[in-house]
Order: sequence, then C-alpha cells, then structure tokens
Amino acid sequence: TSITSAKIQVNGVHLHYQQTGEGSHAVLLLPGMLGCGQTDFGPQLKSMNKQLFTIVAWDPRGYGKSIPPSRDFPPDFFERDAKDAVDLMQALKFKKFSLLGWSDGGITALIAAAKYPTLIHKLVVWGANASVTQEDVRIYNGIRDVSKWSEKVKKPLEEMYGHKYFAKTCEAWVDGISHFAEKSDGNICQQLLPDIKCPTFIIHGEKDPLVPQAHAEYIHKHIKGSR
Repeated sequence: TSITSAKIQVNGVHLHYQQTGEGSHAVLLLPGMLGCGQTDFGPQLKSMNKQLFTIVAWDPRGYGKSIPPSRDFPPDFFERDAKDAVDLMQALKFKKFSLLGWSDGGITALIAAAKYPTLIHKLVVWGANASVTQEDVRIYNGIRDVSKWSEKVKKPLEEMYGHKYFAKTCEAWVDGISHFAEKSDGNICQQLLPDIKCPTFIIHGEKDPLVPQAHAEYIHKHIKGSR
C-alpha cells in the first residue's frame, strides 16, 4: 500500500500528514520534539499492518512540512497540538481513532485522550512525562546546543529544517518546556490523567537520556487500568 502525503487546513494552519493502509482501525502517530511523521515514524508507516489499520502520521504546526507558521511555544502549546491533532483526524473524517505518541507526542496524546474521550479508541505512549522537574530542566539544557548532538540524531533534522531553524527551534523548545518547572508542582497535564478512560499502554526505555523512568511510573499510577 502506498503512502500518500497531503496538507489540510485545520485551525487556520495547513497541516501536513502522511497516510497509508485501509484497515477499519484508524491510528494517529504523534512525533516528538522537532520531529515529524517522516523523521519519527518511517518504520511504522512502512511496516504496520495495513489490512488492520489506517495509519496517519502528522507534522504538528511549525514542524516538518507544516511550516509556515514557524514553531513557537506559548504556555498552552501541548493543548494546542492536542486540539490540532484531533481536529486533523476529524477533518479526515475519522469518527474514532487510536493514538501512538512518543516524547512530546506522548504528552499531546495524553491531553487529547483526556479532553476528547469519546473520540479516542486506544492510547500508547512512550518517553512521555506529565510534569517537569528541576532535574528535567538540567537535562533539557544539556541538549540546548544542537552542535553538540550526535551526527546520527542531528542529520535528519538538519536536512529537514536547515541548521538555523533547527538550532533556533531547539533553543525555543528548551525555554518553552522549562517554563512548566516554574510552577510549584511542575505540572503539564497531571490533573488530566484520571480523565483518560480508554485502554492505555505505557512504554519506557530504561536508558532514555531525556525522560527519567519515574515519569512513566507516575503516568501508569494515575491512569486507571493502564498497563
């Protein structure tokens, strides 16, 4: 099955997405910080079961091919992404769908599942966090300067964005996500987790360099019936 690539206007911006498969179970793939469908989900677009699933991978506004606008990080950027993601799937005429989200895409997926429970079928998140600690801010500042990134991680993003946009947006992301740590509890979406009613599967890498494992354990503890 071929992969189609298109843009659709949602909430005043033109969002780029890729779509493949013809299964009855629709799934949205949500990429991480600076990522897009192509950089983060190439293997899934290629190899997920296309008889069972209809797979959509999106580029959030300001990422991938959903530029313009340039990416910015207002205090509600995760909520904005969650609304964009859900509205994109509705614009594509999916009545109900599942979410596969990693990193920032995992946070976006948690918010979407909590706020739009009637639309979300199942939820899988990995590398996600519901709050930001001072320790997290220290880790984020370690990746602020993209020239220090490994070539393997840096190369696809530089090819996608050019060095200047990539470097500037990474710095803006560090500043944007660090703002959550200024609240007493560092909250991003902790209060929403009990509102998630769909079957939820949480995955975490023990060696995740950016997100300590305690975040995954917290999410699991606060989403009833999650695994």
